[in-house]
This record gives sequence, structure tokens and C-alpha cells, in this order.
Amino acid sequence: MTANKSSAVHATRVGPTLRPDHSRVLMRPFRPSTDDIARRIVSQIMNLSEAEVASVLGGVFSDFDSRHDGVEKFLQNRFTQVRHHIVGNRKLSAKRQALIGAHFTHEYSPESAALFNPSIVPHPDQSGLPKGSLRFILSLRATGEGHISSITFRLGVIDAKHRIKLMPPVAFAAEPERVPNAIYETALFARKLEELGVRNKFCRSVLEQLGESFTIGHLRTVLDEEAKRTGENSASADRAARGMLLLAESNYDVRFDPAQPVSQRVIFPSSPSQSNGIEDARFVQFKDDNGKVTYYATYTAYDGKIILPQLLETSDFVHFKFITLNGPGVRNKGMALFPRKVNGQYVMISRQDDENILIMFSDNLHFWSEPKLLLAPEQPWEFIKMGNCGSPIETEAGWLVLSHGVGAMRKYCIGAFLLDLKDPRRVIGRLKEPLLSPNEEEREGYVPNVVYTCGALLHGRKVVIPYAMSDSASSFATVPLDELLAALQ
Repeated sequence: MTANKSSAVHATRVGPTLRPDHSRVLMRPFRPSTDDIARRIVSQIMNLSEAEVASVLGGVFSDFDSRHDGVEKFLQNRFTQVRHHIVGNRKLSAKRQALIGAHFTHEYSPESAALFNPSIVPHPDQSGLPKGSLRFILSLRATGEGHISSITFRLGVIDAKHRIKLMPPVAFAAEPERVPNAIYETALFARKLEELGVRNKFCRSVLEQLGESFTIGHLRTVLDEEAKRTGENSASADRAARGMLLLAESNYDVRFDPAQPVSQRVIFPSSPSQSNGIEDARFVQFKDDNGKVTYYATYTAYDGKIILPQLLETSDFVHFKFITLNGPGVRNKGMALFPRKVNGQYVMISRQDDENILIMFSDNLHFWSEPKLLLAPEQPWEFIKMGNCGSPIETEAGWLVLSHGVGAMRKYCIGAFLLDLKDPRRVIGRLKEPLLSPNEEEREGYVPNVVYTCGALLHGRKVVIPYAMSDSASSFATVPLDELLAALQ
């Protein structure tokens, strides 16, 4: 039986506010709509004299060299990626190569349209702070041209009096580089293939040749050799080969330059499953049984048609692993991982049915099944549907979970409920009224009448809640933990 309390507690808005910033840009690959157009562009550049190439390229560097780090290197990399459009074997000067690269590059403003759905975690480095202060990393869903969502970051400090200060972001952003020769565990890879239904004789033969671990380069070689050896060109073999490559390409590592400030780092979609966005990352500082700290983020990959819950892993916000999640429990949006194991198992809350909040347990972080109903809509402000607002927060009274409810006129509010520490399947408290509702200044935006968060944290005896305002901008609110627990118990 769920305990319902008449909530006498409300979050207090404390700021600061983050708004979309179209001045922050990064260099991205530009891809013409057809290969014919790409070949025409290259052909026209090939017809320029060296003097003309030098003049045009000089203008490019004059316009953009001061706006980004490593412009020349980026343009050379782009040339390497598009050189297949060149007809013939003519040797090209470095300047002509760079100019070709520049015609296949553009600036993109990832935060130009919206900066919303934040989550907050303690920074890995807490050194050099005044007593009672906490350094944090704020992740946000940034949306730019084409409504493509990426992950962007801000650095800040909460002082002993719970005042929040954000560090000014770096003007120009940067993407990470794909880590070459990332290692895959063959046993885990095989299990994921089986979950996806990609297992046949061809597939098993390839797996047997990979050893205990492999790189994607090794996988491509074995696939090619196996196809030649068996001469198999059946639809099932082709499907298995494509499935193995797609799975490998969806599990990859990226790495930022450690010298880049946190606010300069942007994780932009780079795999087929993410082509239309990386949405609503819920970061959590996870502590393993041995004391090791890892930051995980559940997020939604979107390719324009299908939404797919996935996982990010990092220990330092420099090196990130993208991990596919598998199992019948991996559906819909809003999965959020508990910050530690409970009774020896990983625990996740989620919303597989687009209406209720569910809970599931697993022995393996990569595989989820058998979600069980935890909470259903009960109050008018959540009649349409419910969902979580980030990972649970451990308190002495239980697992504190922020939720969102959707009611009349599709208005989103933030609520809270409390789960038993030892048995989180048991709900021991639930707010009857919202903790935070959109006010007059917050109800207008890309999606009106919404307040939403992807994760809060506890600082002393205050719950610090970064929250989005109508899918446009983000701010902060706080609520005394003791008042909240009193309302929940």
C-alpha cells in the first residue's frame, strides 16, 4: 500500500539560468546531398591554380583559424575521408588537400535551439575547494539545426551555503576522436548477438576465430576471410555479417583531449542508431562493491524512427564508452540506474509502457528483463503518464526518486517518491502534490508547460535539482532534504 502525503514542501528556484547560445560552434563534417555533387565540388577545386588555391585557403584560415583549435588538422582529416571522390592519381599539395577538406566541413551550433534536460554529478576532482563546497559536472541535452540532440557539459561549484556558480563556457566546442582499436570482449559480444537474434553457422564460425577479445578491424578481416573461405553468399550469412558489424559499430570508445575544458566537450551523434540525436542522458556516479567509482549515463538513441535506450560509461569525462543494452526490458525512454548494487544486483527504474514507472534487476549491466510495476499514475497532475527524473538518491530514510507527471493540457511537473533501501520494490512514500511546477516565466518554450530534470544530487542536507524549462533553457532549484523526507514519510 503506497503512503500518500499532502505535500507541504516545494522546491525553491535559486538559478542561475542557462539559455541557448548560438555563438558556441564546433567543426563538423559537411556532406553534400549526392556523390555527384561531391565529385563536382572536388573537380572544380582541382581546376584551380596553386595561386588560386593558396588565396582561397588563406581566406578560410583568416575566417576560422582563430575560432577553433586544430583547424588545419581537421581539414586534412576531412580530405582523407573524401579523397575517393578524386578522379585519377594526381599528386596534390597540402594546401589543395586542405581546401578540399574545407569544402566538406562546416560550423555547427549544437546549442542554438535549446539547452535542456540537465543532470548533475560530483566532479571526479574535488581538490582545492573551500570546506563544504562541491565541484560538479552538469550535462545537458543541446539541440541545434535539424533538431539534432547532443550532450554538452558545464562545470560549476556549490558552496557551503548551497549557492551555485557556473564557470563560463569555452566559446568554441569540440568533439572527441574515435578511439582506434577499441577492444571487444568476445563472450559479451556473442551474448548480445544472441539477444538480437543474430546467430547462425556463419556467425558461430566467425566468433570462434576472434579469440577472447578483438578489435573491429580484426572483425572485418575475419568476416571477409570467412566469406571467401566458405564462398557463402546466402541472405542469412550476409545478414549475420551486417548484424555483427552494426553491433560492433554501436559499441565504441571516444576520447577528448584532456587539456580541453569540460565545457568545450560535446558528444555529437556518430553511429547509425544515434543519427537523429542523443537524448536525455541521465548521469549517475556509480560506486561498485570494491569502492571503484564509474560514471554511467543511460540515454535514448534516436535514428528518426526508432528510439533505443543505451549506456555511456566514463571514469573521467575524457574517455567515454558507448554500450548497447539488450534484453526485453530495454524499451521506451527514461531508464535510470541506481547508484550502487542492491542485494548484489544492478537496479534500474524505467518506463517501458509509456505510462507507469517500473523497476528491474540484473546480474549484468548490459542485459535487462522482467520489469515489474512500481508506480502508476494516481493524482490528476500525473493522470496521462509518469516517468523518472534521474537516478535514485540514497538517503538514510530510503531511495529518494524524483519523478515527472503529465496531466491536463500536457503539463509536466516534478514530483518525488521514496523506496525502501533494502527492497526498492517497496514504495514507502509518495508526494501527493508536485514538488516543482512550471511558473509563468517557465511555461513558454519549444514544448510549453514543462519542467523536467534528468538527475539531481544531494549536497549536505539540500537536494539540488537542475531542471529544464519548456524544453528550451535550464535552471536550478533546491529543497531541504529533511522537509522532503518528512513529507514523504
